[in-house]
Amino acid sequence: MTTRHHPPGVLRRTASAAAAAALALAGAIALPAAAHADATTSGDVIANLWEYNWNSVASECTDVLGPGGYGAVWVAPPAESLKQSTSYWWDVYQPYSSSLNGRFGTAAQFASMVTACHDAGLKVYTDAVINHTAAQTGVGYNGTTITNKYDTPDWDPDDYHTSAECNDSDLVIDDWSNLSEIQNCELLGLPDLETEDDDVRSGIAAYLNKQIALGVDGFRIDAAKHIPVADLNAIWAKLDNTTSGVDPYVFQEVYPGSTPAASDYYSSGDVLDFTYASRLKSAFQGNVSDLSSLESSGILPAANSVSFVTNHDTERNGLHMSYKDGDTYRLANVFELAYKWATPTIYSGFEWSSSDQAPPNSNGFVTDTNCSSGWYCLQRDTAIAGMVKWHNAVGSAAVTDWSTKSSNVIGFARGTGGYIALNNGSSAATHTFATGMADGTYANVVDNGATTVTVSGGNATLTVPAKSAIAFYDGAFTPCTTCEPDDGGSTSTVSATFNAYASTTSGTNVYVVGSIAALGGWDTAKAVQLSSAGYPIWSGAVSVPINTSFEYKYVKKDAAGNVTWESTANRSATSTTSALTLDNSWNVANASATDVTFNVNATTSLGTDVYVVGSTASLGSWSTADAIPLSSASYPTWSRKVIVPRSTAFEYKFLKKDGSGNVTWESGTNRSYTTGSSSGYSTSDTWK
Repeated sequence: MTTRHHPPGVLRRTASAAAAAALALAGAIALPAAAHADATTSGDVIANLWEYNWNSVASECTDVLGPGGYGAVWVAPPAESLKQSTSYWWDVYQPYSSSLNGRFGTAAQFASMVTACHDAGLKVYTDAVINHTAAQTGVGYNGTTITNKYDTPDWDPDDYHTSAECNDSDLVIDDWSNLSEIQNCELLGLPDLETEDDDVRSGIAAYLNKQIALGVDGFRIDAAKHIPVADLNAIWAKLDNTTSGVDPYVFQEVYPGSTPAASDYYSSGDVLDFTYASRLKSAFQGNVSDLSSLESSGILPAANSVSFVTNHDTERNGLHMSYKDGDTYRLANVFELAYKWATPTIYSGFEWSSSDQAPPNSNGFVTDTNCSSGWYCLQRDTAIAGMVKWHNAVGSAAVTDWSTKSSNVIGFARGTGGYIALNNGSSAATHTFATGMADGTYANVVDNGATTVTVSGGNATLTVPAKSAIAFYDGAFTPCTTCEPDDGGSTSTVSATFNAYASTTSGTNVYVVGSIAALGGWDTAKAVQLSSAGYPIWSGAVSVPINTSFEYKYVKKDAAGNVTWESTANRSATSTTSALTLDNSWNVANASATDVTFNVNATTSLGTDVYVVGSTASLGSWSTADAIPLSSASYPTWSRKVIVPRSTAFEYKFLKKDGSGNVTWESGTNRSYTTGSSSGYSTSDTWK
């Protein structure tokens, strides 16, 4: 079986000349005489509707994605998974059984969703979690009970790798340069399937073929890096053709690292390009003019990759941008759709204030997507909707007429089919661009056709708004009627994340209050409650006006409503057009504080986390209950920035806590550190 390396085009829609004429009369914006076909009739853009339930995916395909010209929709894993009271988002990456009754709906709803998306002209790709099963025992979303993680409805204990095959007695991946460990040991305690065994390959293929029979067109392979390429190709050889008669499309998650390399996986499918997303983050948080050398910056070959700006992992661990970056994030997605490279994806997920937070749900089951509450629906943003049509209209034309006007302003054409100018600066910029386009008047797709562009002598003088773009193409543009600009990124607010170290007693919570309406206008009754999920770090994200200076403070409220203010002077901050993070410590004034990022290399089993505790109040005063939880985003390195007093000597140590709250201290004497009068201190430690 030959694995397809490029996603198939969308299912063709039929359109007669009469229908095209009717469309023009219904509101398409007329362009030069030799107009191309309507840009909604075909496309390859993939909408990643992450953790939408099946009914919501079906509605989005019918009402938004199909009419908007998307080529495919990529959805969450359709399998029964771990169900726990916290309902964390990552529960769905712990499979309990191959049943299609799960967190996002029933098997019947899944099948109806696939049909609805096909009817709207889209392919359907699902997340395929085939490297492992659940690390945690319990009950699944379809009622499956598991008491031994190596014994599930689909798999027996001899279907998993053991320490003998892993060549590591604890079965844990702790040497990330060792290929055998990476592909035969357990990732975060997740039982690793023995994919070299033909019975296991057949079982995985049966699960995927069940989806193919319902119309699924392809798969995003979760944790592909942890499965040998030979095993993947052997599984693909057992797959049926799709209902459209072709091989299923495969694209793979291969997290960056030399062992194994992304290029090792080209023979088994396309690869999601993490480096591409990293380069975009660097450029849009620095100089977009750097994008002129994007192709030579180490990104994967276009023929072997799928591009993205962010995904559910990297928006949370800080590797890539997120919706919290406001207009800068939206503009990066605009660029991805404009630049000719790999197949682009547009990510749409839910809003979050803590990294493990569950999607909006009822008893764990994900509720219908509401783009005005709890979800960030980038695909409905007018700029993104317009750029999908622009992307389709310019087709495979090469990037031409590149122009760098400043570090913040660039422009380029796609042959003679379309032109775009982007401004990543904080104020509007006016420049004349050589567009390579035919003379005429064109609709600006970024503002949904509200303004037009005049090209004369091949040139256009454009005033590009701050953190925005102007884009136009040679073809009829039909404005989006389902778009709502604020759904995909407000142009007037930006996310401010408040992180405050504050120990409390049971029943007492921490809030932030300040001088602007978003922070309650100093009214403690309107103060914003912070989450204790990372206790003793209290965190929360607030949408604040862009380019605004404000003051704020933290308060504590007990169960009776009594308010305690911190005793320091008011804190101050100024927003820009990018997301900001404010790290503070209760009663430690900004002027007398500095920061230390604690980094420790420590391996753990799933459910066990690493903390730092020390002799100062900012480090919990040796109380394990007030120890600072570290982030595992760069596992096996655990990290956290902590606000501590300047010019102060203190002692500290690391400890581990399991899911039951049991504490294990590292051995040896206390560690010591002394801060100075500047900022940006860090440690580099190894668990002992």
